[in-house]
Amino acid sequence: MNSAVTLLRSTVLSDVAEYAYAATVPSGTRLVFTAGACPLNADGTTAAVGDYAGQAAVCVANLKTALAEAGAELTDVVSTRVLVASSSQEDLVRAWEVVRDSFGEHDVPSTLLGVTVLGYDDQLVEIESVAALRE
Repeated sequence: MNSAVTLLRSTVLSDVAEYAYAATVPSGTRLVFTAGACPLNADGTTAAVGDYAGQAAVCVANLKTALAEAGAELTDVVSTRVLVASSSQEDLVRAWEVVRDSFGEHDVPSTLLGVTVLGYDDQLVEIESVAALRE
């Protein structure tokens, strides 16, 4: 299936950002809104306790699974929001690098946020996404 997502790059805004600044999808596209993908093992325990990169990798794997359930994959994602329980920019970057690398050339618009706390014991990372599928 061809992706319905068109990534838009700016010639005016800084090229330092490691993602497209905007994305569009055509009318008639089915949107998929995922819940925050958490670093949870199948048994409900938190994976990679204390490891920002490790938890980001588990979140991406769980995001891929949720997207697949809707018939989508990472190349169908229109945007992401990456939440990291830390006030340290270094911790945010550790998580972000895993997410960025997982998306490869499909560098969707993303927001990276440092937050105080997330919902599960020992949880450090969560990833939300919106995907688009051609009907």
